[in-house]
Amino acid sequence: MVAEPTTALSTPVRVTGLDGILLAGERWEGERRPALLFAHGFGQTRHAWAGSARALAAQGFSALTFDARGHGESERVPRGDYHMEQFVSDLLAVASVATPEGGPRPVVVGASMGGLLALVAAGEAEGPCPFSALVLVDITPRWETRGVERILGFMRAHPNGFASYDEAASAIEAYLPQRRERKTEDQLKPLLRQGGDGRLRWHWDPALLDGLVEESERYQPRLFAAAARVQVPVLLLSGARSDVVSSHTVEEFLRLVPHARHVSLADATHMVAGDANDAFTREIAAFMQTLQATPPKHYDDVTR
Repeated sequence: MVAEPTTALSTPVRVTGLDGILLAGERWEGERRPALLFAHGFGQTRHAWAGSARALAAQGFSALTFDARGHGESERVPRGDYHMEQFVSDLLAVASVATPEGGPRPVVVGASMGGLLALVAAGEAEGPCPFSALVLVDITPRWETRGVERILGFMRAHPNGFASYDEAASAIEAYLPQRRERKTEDQLKPLLRQGGDGRLRWHWDPALLDGLVEESERYQPRLFAAAARVQVPVLLLSGARSDVVSSHTVEEFLRLVPHARHVSLADATHMVAGDANDAFTREIAAFMQTLQATPPKHYDDVTR
């Protein structure tokens, strides 16, 4: 849930998703292709990727970050009727504008929910895969229920919002004790909305916690089937201290996708990009370099 603000290196993008829902994004220009398409996790926004997108753009990589429907500045679904299919369709819509016409398909970097959506879109494609490669950030088709329940517990913990940014910062500080810096008001502004009662509430639509969360459990068989069909290069980046992904779920995933490479970042929890942003960004850049050559048929499991 914690984010860094964007900078002048990015320009606003608006993409029309399924049913005309407008999705807010940022384009980070670079000369190198394929472009990176960042898909955030449940309850996050595009700002979660700003540090990495900025650093990768400085290295010449083009990138696109966006808010999923019901999150951040993207539009909410009327009557709160959210379904996973909507999010998959939106991801494909954003992918279609991530690179210039005729350019190589983007590399999707998907955290948690974003990674699951990318797996479905890639594994169920009727024609060529819409992505040239996948980076899954601390997510596998099977996840540890206790870790997910901890996340949802935090998301449900403050239905009445906060009286001040300082109060919100304290809540995040308690939720993410591994973070060294307390969030400032400027860093929190993209994450909160002020209601008519003057209180600050998270940027995401509370209706997301209803049907969409329950629906995700039923998606697991579909996710396994989709993963087994993925043929493009895959990098799984996990947090060694994650309570959502475990050695068991990683091993299971690598049996499903034997050509995938796994890197575990020692200092990261489930919030990989926020906990170890420099290491995370280095791994993304290194993976992009490997795509310039013919990918090997199998990658070794790596811990860093």
